[in-house]
Amino acid sequence: MKVSGFTFIKNALKYDFPLVEAVTSILPICDEFIIVHGDSEDETRALIDSIGSDKIKVYETVWDPNLKQGGLILSQQTNVALSKTSGDWCFYIQADEVVHEKYLPEIIKAMETYVDEKKVEGLLFKYTHFYGSYDYVAASRQWYRNEIRIVRNNIDVKSFKDAQGFRLNDRKLFVKPVNAYIYHYGWVRPPQTMQVKMKYFHSLWHNKRWIEKNFSDAEEYDFSQMDSIEPFSGSHPAVMKERIEKSNIRFSISSRKIKKGFRRSVLDVIEKLTGYRIGEYKNYRILK
Repeated sequence: MKVSGFTFIKNALKYDFPLVEAVTSILPICDEFIIVHGDSEDETRALIDSIGSDKIKVYETVWDPNLKQGGLILSQQTNVALSKTSGDWCFYIQADEVVHEKYLPEIIKAMETYVDEKKVEGLLFKYTHFYGSYDYVAASRQWYRNEIRIVRNNIDVKSFKDAQGFRLNDRKLFVKPVNAYIYHYGWVRPPQTMQVKMKYFHSLWHNKRWIEKNFSDAEEYDFSQMDSIEPFSGSHPAVMKERIEKSNIRFSISSRKIKKGFRRSVLDVIEKLTGYRIGEYKNYRILK
C-alpha cells in the first residue's frame, strides 16, 4: 500500500498558516507528499524547503484570477495536487489542519483494512475546530463535524466547490468513518492577522463591491461573535508545541456576544440530548 499526502498553499507566512505543522503531522505515514505552491508574495517556498524531507515534491503554479469567485481557485489547486499523486490512498491536509500523532495508527489501520475494498472511495474524519485561541473550540451548528480527507486514487475523484470535500462524477463519495480527528486551527490567529486573512479570503468568494459593503474596516477581527464556544481539555499535536509556546494570542470567552435565537437554541438542545444534528449538510455517503 502506497500513501500520498497532498496539499496546496499560497502566502503561508503572510496569513500565518501552520503549514509546516500540517505537513509534518502526517508525513510519517506518507510515502510521498505533494505540495502545490502558488505565486506567493512571501517566503512560503523557503518555508516548504525548510521541512527538509525527500518525500516532498513541490510544484509551482500561478493562481488564475478568473477562478477567484466562489472559492473555485481552492478546489482547482487541490485538484492540481491530487493529479500529481501516485499512491493507492491520497491523504489531503489543508494548510491549517493538523493530525494528532495518537491517531496515526488508527488511520494506517483504516487504510490497510479498506485498500482492497473498491467500494470504499474515501475515509471520513471527525473535526475539532479551534476558535480564538488554542484553549477553546467552536461548538456551534455552523461548523462541520465530519469531512473526507483520504480518497482512493485513480478513480477520478475531484475536489468539490471551495475544496472542503470531494465528489466523484459530481456524486457524493461512498466512505468509511475513521476514529480520528482533524484539528482545524484556521481560526486561531492574532486579531490583526485574522482580519487581513479574512478580507483576503472573502475576495476569493466575492467581488470588490461586496467586500466594501459587507466587510468591516476594523484593524482587528472581532472574535466575540461566535455563539457557542467550549474550553478544550485535550492535548495538542506534538508538532504544534513550539508554535503554541511562542503564541501571544489572548482570547477571553467572557467577552463574546451571544447571538443565538430561539430556533438555534432548540436545535442545540436536541443535538445535545440525542447527538443528532437536524439539517446537517453531509457531502458523503457512509457505507454500512
